[in-house]
Amino acid sequence: MTHLGHFVTESSEHFAEYVPWFIKTHRPDLIETFGIPLDEYPIRCEEQIARWAAQAEEYRRADTIVVKPTHEYAATIMNSVVTGTPSVIYGNVPNRGFIPQLPAGAAVEVPTLVDANGLQPTTVNDIPPQLIALMRTNVNVQELTVAALMEENREHVYHAAMLDPHTAAELDLRQIRKLVDDLISAHGDWMPTWLRPRKAA
Repeated sequence: MTHLGHFVTESSEHFAEYVPWFIKTHRPDLIETFGIPLDEYPIRCEEQIARWAAQAEEYRRADTIVVKPTHEYAATIMNSVVTGTPSVIYGNVPNRGFIPQLPAGAAVEVPTLVDANGLQPTTVNDIPPQLIALMRTNVNVQELTVAALMEENREHVYHAAMLDPHTAAELDLRQIRKLVDDLISAHGDWMPTWLRPRKAA
């Protein structure tokens, strides 16, 4: 807010991963100053898995299961479409001019009316240029990732990593290429066939 004039995140604790300014190997003071929870996501995943296991056991032992309404977006959307009861959500939709300053087809999150007519996104055309520029740094990475998949082009995987703001703030080009290679190797058969490491003959 101090430097860009606006609150630029929806408050995700991992926002610092998407910008080059807060997580730096040579600046542990930044982690402490801003209270960046580097291990928050894996811890949350472990806690969630434990909760699911406990819930599954609870359901196995229960005589009856009561399903209570939640505040999940999907349920709200389905209810509005089926019953016609209007709701307004912040929806992720393909950019068809809803944020004119960003590329067509990019995933954008905009206020969206939902009712029996389906999803009706709102156009947002007054975003300050410094915020569009910040968004664009990540859209560039996303576009290159999609290009890599659509064209089965390994080089675009490197390009996406090279243009990632956080990666570029930490590593040089050779280090980024090696990091990508190491990540691809580590994921092995989870990778699409065209991207898997070539096995020695």
